[in-house]
Amino acid sequence: MRKLVSAVLTVVLLLTATACTGRSPVDAFGVVDEDPYSESALRYGMAPVPHPDLTYQPDVVLVGGGGRAVRSVTADGLTWRIDAAAPRADDLAPGKVMFVTGRGVGRVLDLRREGGDLLVTIGPVTVTDVIRDGTLARQEIAIDDPVAYQAGEPIWALDEEGADAALATPSGRAGRHGPLRVAPLPPRPAQPAPVRGGGEVRSVVANFSTGVSLRSGAEVSFHYDRDGTKVSGRVALTFDQPRASFHLDIRGGSVTRAELSITGGFGIRYAFEAGIQGGQNIRAVLPIPVEFAIPMGTVVGVPLALTISQTVKVTTAFGAKAGTLKGNGEFSLAGSLGYGYAGGTFGPHVSKNFQRKESLINSLRGVPVGVTGLLTEHRVRFDLGFSAFVLKAGLFFEVSTAYGTTMGSALGAPLAVCRGVGIGIRASYGVGYTILAPVAKVINKFLRLLNVTPIDPSGRLGPPPYRIHSAEEVIPPGTTLCGTPKPSAD
Repeated sequence: MRKLVSAVLTVVLLLTATACTGRSPVDAFGVVDEDPYSESALRYGMAPVPHPDLTYQPDVVLVGGGGRAVRSVTADGLTWRIDAAAPRADDLAPGKVMFVTGRGVGRVLDLRREGGDLLVTIGPVTVTDVIRDGTLARQEIAIDDPVAYQAGEPIWALDEEGADAALATPSGRAGRHGPLRVAPLPPRPAQPAPVRGGGEVRSVVANFSTGVSLRSGAEVSFHYDRDGTKVSGRVALTFDQPRASFHLDIRGGSVTRAELSITGGFGIRYAFEAGIQGGQNIRAVLPIPVEFAIPMGTVVGVPLALTISQTVKVTTAFGAKAGTLKGNGEFSLAGSLGYGYAGGTFGPHVSKNFQRKESLINSLRGVPVGVTGLLTEHRVRFDLGFSAFVLKAGLFFEVSTAYGTTMGSALGAPLAVCRGVGIGIRASYGVGYTILAPVAKVINKFLRLLNVTPIDPSGRLGPPPYRIHSAEEVIPPGTTLCGTPKPSAD
């Protein structure tokens, strides 16, 4: 009863201080920071603030103090070390939803105490797991002054073999009954500090060195050079002075209306170089452990951000133990991207304008001893909501561009080497979250150490993917030596 009275008084005081005085709300840690670019807000996110126009679900715990109550967060974003004395921290329990900052929101999977701290491991939630009733909306959000958040070396960016090694523990499996652990968890590094600006940030993922930036678009560079196989490339979703607008209505824990629009004149750009000398073909999924966020402050007390994350998939198809292939191309795509949802129906809002600026097929060159191919897929995801990395919840729109390129064997075409290109562009959109299958698999390996239920890789409301563009081209026309490019973005 004492906890309940204390919580009610805290909420009443917060609402009274805000509504009656017009001043910033206060909590046990002092004045609640309302600057999304302040030091504590940048590091861990802004604190949620109770608001009379928004109702949270009953199992949501608004931990007081915001970023000042956070000691650290692991690189994978799953385990938060918070001050055990933070307001309402003692209300946390497995099954509840922790909401400490706009980047720290999730279902509590495991909870343990270390001295004066609580270590809280969280899993994904949907926006309706957090909000029961409310309207969140804002227009013409400038996508500028981004903040780069690095996950460092998270377990979910490792391949399966690397994850097994990182999660190995001689102490056996750990239980979740009670606040103290019987077995220590494997060491996991903390997240590096965020960096303002859209300049390139380097990382290593699945034996690829990568660079990610957000300047004239969302761009990833990648490089692989091992055991006789070499692949380098750069992929981008380009845009110019983009802006976003959104509207989200939630009533009774259900989404009744959702809209997301992003303008900025979008295009795609791709350049690559691949070669093999006695090596093996490779197939890799690169969940880039860097995301760019545009902090928005609070909307009816909810701290929100527009976050841009990227994933690259690379598959080589060398038909011989020697050969090279390279090329580059650029295309316009659309004036705006977005969707709407109302009355139980989704609809895409994409102003398509696909045009060739620089021919990819005409640029293909190399020395293919056998039929040689490369498939590269670039996914750029816009999330508008709260939480971070694999735990994001809210509105989303993802553009997936797959480039398939092939060249026929120079030995089989004495007059002309054939060339083939396929480009497939699809959009996925909706409300909720989707975690890449290999990423979810690695996370669940870690969660098994805690003896907790595995997370679901998908919790979303949305339609099947929408095809924006799909085309194949072979030179000379009708040539079969190149095979058929496979640009599917599934």
